[in-house]
Amino acid sequence: MTRKTKLPGSAHVSRRPVSRRTVLGGIGAAAGVAALGMPAVHTRAAEPLKVGVYGGYFKESFDQFIFPDFTAATGIEVQSVAEPTGEAWLVQLEQAARAGQAPADVNMMAVTPLLKGQQTELWMPLDESKITNLDKLLDQFVHRYPDGRLCGVGAVAWYITLVSNTDVIPDAPESWGDMWAEDKRDSLGLLALVTNSFLLEITAETFFGGQEILGSEEGILEVLGKLAEVKPNVKLWYRDEGQFQQALQTGEIPMGQYYHDVAGLAAADGYPVRSTFPKEGGVNDSGSWAVTKASQMADEAHVFIEYMCQPEIQAALSRNVGTAPTVRRDLLDLTEAEFAAVASDIPPIIPNYQMYLERGDWLEQQWIETITG
Repeated sequence: MTRKTKLPGSAHVSRRPVSRRTVLGGIGAAAGVAALGMPAVHTRAAEPLKVGVYGGYFKESFDQFIFPDFTAATGIEVQSVAEPTGEAWLVQLEQAARAGQAPADVNMMAVTPLLKGQQTELWMPLDESKITNLDKLLDQFVHRYPDGRLCGVGAVAWYITLVSNTDVIPDAPESWGDMWAEDKRDSLGLLALVTNSFLLEITAETFFGGQEILGSEEGILEVLGKLAEVKPNVKLWYRDEGQFQQALQTGEIPMGQYYHDVAGLAAADGYPVRSTFPKEGGVNDSGSWAVTKASQMADEAHVFIEYMCQPEIQAALSRNVGTAPTVRRDLLDLTEAEFAAVASDIPPIIPNYQMYLERGDWLEQQWIETITG
């Protein structure tokens, strides 16, 4: 995922600044829900369905809590495959597909690599008649080829919000624009990369009335110029989330952008940390399930994706993992407090994935020269 980064463990385990994937170590309560509404597949395939998920705790938690229940509900055996974050897995899948091989049948992909895979027709078009839960997903989690064929279905989602230390900043900020305020000099921690901070989208939504301005290089440069005005207020451009979280909790860096779920866990642990969805919206990023065209397990892959799209599963993930649901809220049995812990009714800022796809190298160069260089 473009969010290649980190999240402490669930509310049921000790907190520590480790990979975001460790949060899935707390998914246990989802186990009893997984079989809801899923017809059993009585004929077991000769080979297991290979599912690519991020390594470490993420993979371990799926192995323990998700895949066994999926097998019990459907009869389909699963072999989990540890995949690297970022675009390295995309490269491996494309190379393998040219040889007619599938390192994994179903893969969790960030949206930008998912779009890049479209360019080489890497993804198997999915049969929508076999994914009856598709119409329950929010629009931003349904990805199609330009000709309309379905190729990606939302797996997990999360929000980047405006976080602050309540001891240092007693009143909650209302807008992303508060980061530019004169009294915030040397007070901010911001994500260091153009591709995971989404600060271009935040700046465009806050000061330019929306993301239309990002449709041209001239417009992007104008937005970069406005974003550059925040630099005197930035104390840390961070890649290591643990470093910023520690500084936020102590008040050394009292404001910045961070992950809503992580901030909520810190607050639940008693730290003076607040997560605010600004009036412009939090940034809603996600990862999606996609099936490589080299897979020989199309039927089983469809059953798996259908299974993971169940509202009951999404609600259980929200309660126990801290991921935002990919299905519509009206289909979930989450309480107000449970929903607020992971998401918001304020319309989100959706990352401009197409911009990164079309202008990735140029954007990174401009980012270094204008913002972090």
